[in-house]
Amino acid sequence: MAARWWLWCVSATVAVALLLVYGVPSASAQRKKEMVLSEKVSQLMEWTNKRPVIRMNGDKFRRLVKAPPRNYSVIVMFTALQLHRQCVVCKQADEEFQILANSWRYSSAFTNRIFFAMVDFDEGSDVFQMIRVIRPPNYAGPLMLGLLLAVIGGLVYLRRSNMEFLFNKTGWAFAALCFVLAMTSGQMWNHIRGPPYAHKNPHTGHVNYIHGSSQAQFVAETHIVLLFNGGVTLGMVLLCEAATSDMDIGKRKIMCVAGIGLVVLFFSWMLSIFRSKYHGYPYSFLMS
Repeated sequence: MAARWWLWCVSATVAVALLLVYGVPSASAQRKKEMVLSEKVSQLMEWTNKRPVIRMNGDKFRRLVKAPPRNYSVIVMFTALQLHRQCVVCKQADEEFQILANSWRYSSAFTNRIFFAMVDFDEGSDVFQMIRVIRPPNYAGPLMLGLLLAVIGGLVYLRRSNMEFLFNKTGWAFAALCFVLAMTSGQMWNHIRGPPYAHKNPHTGHVNYIHGSSQAQFVAETHIVLLFNGGVTLGMVLLCEAATSDMDIGKRKIMCVAGIGLVVLFFSWMLSIFRSKYHGYPYSFLMS
């Protein structure tokens, strides 16, 4: 019995010592915390009354979403709505998000416990770094892949009774050629880096579709390079067909001339773009 009494006394002493060391939350500190929380909720309510979706930058996000105290939830959409980002899906998602926020704001169940907010990459890039997103959202690549898979699946379904087209060498060659042209033109670089489509000089209004440095490129430049590579490829195909086909000699001559013209023209343009990006390159062909 004495041992139990002694153990209880030691425990009580330790508890009192901890309270003395770490302190008991004071009423003033609690009131200050409630005041800060009240100010945050009032600020969010004021913004919500003006616009159901609150636009946030880095400071607002850290103060109102990340930092305590907080007895409310914030649904945040991270997007990139600026025109130079070329994010079509972002605009569509923003419209749906606005409808959802408006429905919540003007519903009978609306309270100050849930708020809707949005962070644009160009207004709060530091927030994207905070949540470990190093580039603005771009869903063009996944959408194109999904569209391609849907087309392939549809063709397989429509031709399910006759699958001989899967062994068509011309079809597979064309698909492989399209893939090679897309990769060699820089589509993967665009998917990783997310460059703008083009650049407009704010002083002169002149639009540049070709980047002047060899370390970067525009999306429009990728399309131009893809077109030029496709023109050279088409010329080579025409030359091969003219040399190996059994067509009339007159048609073969026309194909040969057309193939040479395509190769010369598009290769010259391609070399001109190369010279404009790699300054000091000494060689040119037809065009400077």
